[in-house]
Amino acid sequence: MQAYADGVRTSELATQAGVNIETLRYYERRGLLPPPEREKNGYRRYTSAALDRIRFIKRAQGLGFSLEEIEELMQLGPAKGRQRQRVRRLAEQKLTTIESKIDELENMRAALRRLVASCEHGAAEAVCPIIEALTGQTAHAEGCAGRK
Repeated sequence: MQAYADGVRTSELATQAGVNIETLRYYERRGLLPPPEREKNGYRRYTSAALDRIRFIKRAQGLGFSLEEIEELMQLGPAKGRQRQRVRRLAEQKLTTIESKIDELENMRAALRRLVASCEHGAAEAVCPIIEALTGQTAHAEGCAGRK
């Protein structure tokens, strides 16, 4: 790993953080990453704090948080007292959203399993039940079209 005594350039930071250079620029434009110092030649120099911040962003994204939510989490800082309660509420809301998505996915999986099973047991010359369901021509469609 590159030492951060003098900072690192954009490409090195991107490599260490595992992101694209354009991602760094986007984070900077959004205010998620503070503008770095610049060398005399205009090159950006990032500190280890920038790497820590990007890793925070990526870990939060890995838990399903949007950039807007991550921005709010970052503004809450070390999170003590009421701020800590706000962080917990945000995490609870995210957990509820994820659990809802899991339920939706499980319903989709069940509907697809039914469609695949109906396709396996049908006659070769019959109309495909999956296509019928997708066009809304059979009761099978309710299993998947009813979920939006």
